[in-house]
Amino acid sequence: MVRDFHSDIFGENVFIFSSEDNPKEVQKILDSIYAKQEANQFGKERYAVYFLPGTYHSKIFPHVGFYTQISGLGYLPSETKIKHLDSLARWLGNNPDNHNACCNFWRGVENIEVDSDTVWAVSQATFFRRSKVNGTISFHDEGGWCSGGFTADCIFDEASDSGTQQQWFSRNNEYKYWNNSSWNMVLCGDLMTQPLQGMWPEKPYTVIESTEVIREKPFLVFDDENGFGVFVPPVKRNSAGVDWKTGKDSLEGTFISIDDFYVAKPGDNASKINSKLSAGKHIFFTPGIYELTEPVIVSNKNTVILGSGFATLIPVKGTEAMIIEDEDGIIVSGILFDAPQCGGKTKIPVPENLLLVGREKTDKKHNENPVVFSDIFFRIGGTKTTEPAKTKNCITINSANVTGDNFWIWRADHGDQVGWTLNEAENGIIVNGDNVTMYALMVEHFNKHETIWNGNGGKIFMYQCEIPYDVPSQEVWMSHNESVKGYSSITVADNVTDFYGTGIGVYLLNRAAPVTLENAIELPDSPGVKLEHVVGVMIAGYPGMNHLVNGKGPSFLRGFSKDILTEYCNGISK
Repeated sequence: MVRDFHSDIFGENVFIFSSEDNPKEVQKILDSIYAKQEANQFGKERYAVYFLPGTYHSKIFPHVGFYTQISGLGYLPSETKIKHLDSLARWLGNNPDNHNACCNFWRGVENIEVDSDTVWAVSQATFFRRSKVNGTISFHDEGGWCSGGFTADCIFDEASDSGTQQQWFSRNNEYKYWNNSSWNMVLCGDLMTQPLQGMWPEKPYTVIESTEVIREKPFLVFDDENGFGVFVPPVKRNSAGVDWKTGKDSLEGTFISIDDFYVAKPGDNASKINSKLSAGKHIFFTPGIYELTEPVIVSNKNTVILGSGFATLIPVKGTEAMIIEDEDGIIVSGILFDAPQCGGKTKIPVPENLLLVGREKTDKKHNENPVVFSDIFFRIGGTKTTEPAKTKNCITINSANVTGDNFWIWRADHGDQVGWTLNEAENGIIVNGDNVTMYALMVEHFNKHETIWNGNGGKIFMYQCEIPYDVPSQEVWMSHNESVKGYSSITVADNVTDFYGTGIGVYLLNRAAPVTLENAIELPDSPGVKLEHVVGVMIAGYPGMNHLVNGKGPSFLRGFSKDILTEYCNGISK
């Protein structure tokens, strides 16, 4: 089945190793991938590296670069043990002592046990899931800059050190203890042997005792009896800690044979993928870039869409890349949505959305079997193209009872074809559906609002936002019929009566022009609308950010400054 470290099932961008393989040959391939991917920030190459269950030679050491996923193929992390693993931040070259991880995006690790100290120096659009580290884990590279990341369903046996991380979201992990903090550290459903040293507002920790509703991300598995398949964990409610510690016999979930999936490969078109979906297949996207002339339409309930190695979908005819119909239990994980080149010579219409969840808002509920998205990333611009990339919005959610777990929605602030009128996108995410819950929602740099929330019952557990750096003048950046300076990062509609957010960070850096943001957040003053633990940071520039919420809080002046709110509800701030 596995031939020259590949399987015919998954194609040439997926490597599958066995503990019986020659470690020198394995390491040579790992080094070759890393040599291509360490600094390949906007490249087209994509890789997934899987290790069959077993214990691996101590000389095997995966270094994880861009668009690379490292995973075990057991049902438990303990079935796949490796000695070493890391993601370093030494490729920028601007200062060998800086170790700047602020651009260490698009990489992930899951379902593996690492038997040594580990460096995982990353920022947005990354994941470290369902794994165990028998040693310390450092979420920075020797104190270099870093801008936030995501961990879930892991056990860390020794110290976990966030170091210089500006923010971090941690969910359903088990720690011995946690060191350090910067602006906004959110721990949800975590278990910790030793308590945190300080709490909000003295320390920027937000602790939520349990995770209200979540479904852990599906993952590829292999065993001798069933062959390859995808294991789908169940929905869990009010949970804390990992869900796999008690062993395989007590593991809850569903095995779906790979025979029930259509395994898509780069070059497959949307028509072929849709025909497989219509026939009742799930979809496994292997690593690569998929140019789509029509949307991938997911219309059967309980369908699983699983991407591997940062599979990337680009709509090239002005449509959405994917439409999720308003059905129960659909799961979408591990996909990077890229905006298309629009205008100019290409003459492609600008898409309304890259991902549409429910064509319109209805009364249909999915509370017993929610729609779940995990490790979903969006990008507008930055890649080497002949025309700028554009979209109006990245994602609109019309369906109810949707859960999002680790989103990065990014209008590029660097790279090729980047500028205020080049890689244009008005808004990051629009939520119209009711009872939508987001864990780790990160949205950055949009021309207008980053987040628009129109549905009732919404919840955000950790929010990270950078306001656009490249606003050219105040005149082009005025909201409310040009009566208010700037566009708030989160805008909750006036008719919303039930909304909650906690661990909210909004940051402003005026790189292009001296502009003012009047309010970081705008929401209705209602007893059922509440924020907790809000932080705003003026990173650099002037004049700055006037208020955190609804005209409350002191003004920010030029240069670096920071302010926090512990609580805001119904016009009262603390």
